[in-house]
Amino acid sequence: MTDQTTADPTMTRIIEAVQLGQSGAPARARELLTALWDELGPDGDALHRCALAHHLADLQDTTEAELGWDERALAAVADLTDARAQEYLPSLQVQAFLPSLYLNLADCHRRLGNVRPAREHLARAREHLTRLPDDPYGESIRVAVRDFVADDPTDRRR
Repeated sequence: MTDQTTADPTMTRIIEAVQLGQSGAPARARELLTALWDELGPDGDALHRCALAHHLADLQDTTEAELGWDERALAAVADLTDARAQEYLPSLQVQAFLPSLYLNLADCHRRLGNVRPAREHLARAREHLTRLPDDPYGESIRVAVRDFVADDPTDRRR
């Protein structure tokens, strides 16, 4: 079995919008992803909703808005199965999404000064670290969780 993505026009649109945002057009990327979110609707494909919300969170102008999208990503992952994720990429495991999703929530809460929810989400991220792949991505999330500071809302290290 190869570990190459299967053609998925919606994932292609998500990736293209994310790349647009990374290349200096975050407002346009946000606009494209928001329109796609509206197309998907609340019952759209869970993989698409999770990926889209996860990336759309990074394009928000406020921490409050970012938190809302991070919450949508976590809600969508609850509807996602390994079988569906692996239709797109054979190596994907839904449980491996959780450390990053929880870390993002912890970070938003920390920046908002919500220490208790930040700590709770950080604890959930730590619980799921064993699900991460042993690759550069997995290591980057492990380091981010290890270096996270939940007690000081002004400390932005991750």
